[in-house]
Amino acid sequence: MDSTDRQVLAALTRWSSSGHRVALITVARTWGSAPRPAGAWMALRDDGVVAGSVSGGCIEDDLISRMRAGEFAGDRPLTLVYGVSRAQAARFGLPCGGTLELVIEPRPDLSLLAQIEQSVAAGRLVARTLEVASGRCSVDEAIPDEDTRWDGKLLRTVHGPARRLLIIGAGEISRHLAEIAQALDYSVSVCDPRQEYRDQWDLPRAPLVEGMPDDVVVAMQPDPHTAIVALTHDPKLDDLALLEALNSPAFYVGALGSRRNDAARRERLRQHFDLDAAALGRLHGPVGLPIGSRTAAEIAVSIIAEMVAVRHGIVLRSSADQRAEASPMAGGDAMLYPGE
Repeated sequence: MDSTDRQVLAALTRWSSSGHRVALITVARTWGSAPRPAGAWMALRDDGVVAGSVSGGCIEDDLISRMRAGEFAGDRPLTLVYGVSRAQAARFGLPCGGTLELVIEPRPDLSLLAQIEQSVAAGRLVARTLEVASGRCSVDEAIPDEDTRWDGKLLRTVHGPARRLLIIGAGEISRHLAEIAQALDYSVSVCDPRQEYRDQWDLPRAPLVEGMPDDVVVAMQPDPHTAIVALTHDPKLDDLALLEALNSPAFYVGALGSRRNDAARRERLRQHFDLDAAALGRLHGPVGLPIGSRTAAEIAVSIIAEMVAVRHGIVLRSSADQRAEASPMAGGDAMLYPGE
């Protein structure tokens, strides 16, 4: 569930408690270049106020007009398809060839939506199944790899923190990284055994985990939806954690440092821990895309950008080639930003 969907849940509860009639609209299926993915939500109030989006603004005006005209005043869910023809796609401003099918619930079960909201807040992954013909709805535990499913009769959407991020180190970069990752709906935890860093950590939604970093990595049992980023720049803390992370199914493993420090780190991992070339090839270091980052916030942005690219299977040119082009300080070790 993305942060927009949480806003939709909150809006539905707030508007309904204020006496408004509300509708929940879900993107059930897309063809071609659709602006929003299957599973995206939008809340629509009887007076046309909107929370969330199903098309990035392309068809919202039409949905508002239909709501005001009373088309969504029934009791049972219904479906709408936009962009079937080139003319309709042009009318609604959809990308060329883009088509999307929507499921509209004029009277969504607010108690079940509240249950979803509570589950997500507790860090659980749940799925909501809607039977369109009857309007019956249920919520149960979801499978981590599960995606939105729609067969024309049943709509099943998945909600909750499907991805996890473990940050090793509780410094300034970690703070920015945690906040951005949470906006992208990562469940974030932080490990730092150094008391002076633990004492100043105050992000309740990114809790500190007790233990040494390598033990924490093992205990969290990383899966293909897990990212692990080492930011202490202290080999005593980072190296063993990276060893465990690189031997796990985690989809992203990164470590802060200059190119010189990264080369030394790789040599330590190879020489002392027998990591082979395949495992070392999974290490993103220096961490982040080479965007010329200087500040802690910019470094966090570069890390998140690289995580997004890796998660979506974007093939990047080699880190060494990119960094050599991006940095005027090739081989330097004076600064610790990605692109060095």
